[in-house]
Amino acid sequence: QVHLVESGGGLVQAGGSLRLSCAASGRPYDMYVMGWFRQAPGKEREFVAAATSDGMTYSLDSVKGRFTISRDNTKKVVHLQMNSLKPEDTAIYYCAAGPVHRFSLRSTYYSDESYDAWGQGTQVTVSS
Repeated sequence: QVHLVESGGGLVQAGGSLRLSCAASGRPYDMYVMGWFRQAPGKEREFVAAATSDGMTYSLDSVKGRFTISRDNTKKVVHLQMNSLKPEDTAIYYCAAGPVHRFSLRSTYYSDESYDAWGQGTQVTVSS
């Protein structure tokens, strides 16, 4: 299984930027789809973005144009660049990994059931 460690969360004012990183170790990195999810207080965990090893990306409509996911297969790192942050982006952000065979339809990238490894989470707080 893949072991994931996130970093880069913090407190930022609305309109600011943060960059989250997730370092992976364990099984071959290119055999995994990497994703970011978030969970705000009192809400269910939701998909934010995902990236395949060959460069395909998927993202939540509400973050398109503001958030960018990228991965470095050599360094086994995935980043989430978050710009124009809004208070509603406040949440714990989790890095996730899922073996490629679990992904087929577009909807599978958005489902947390497709991912079998999770990081410990990093807090992002956006003040108004």
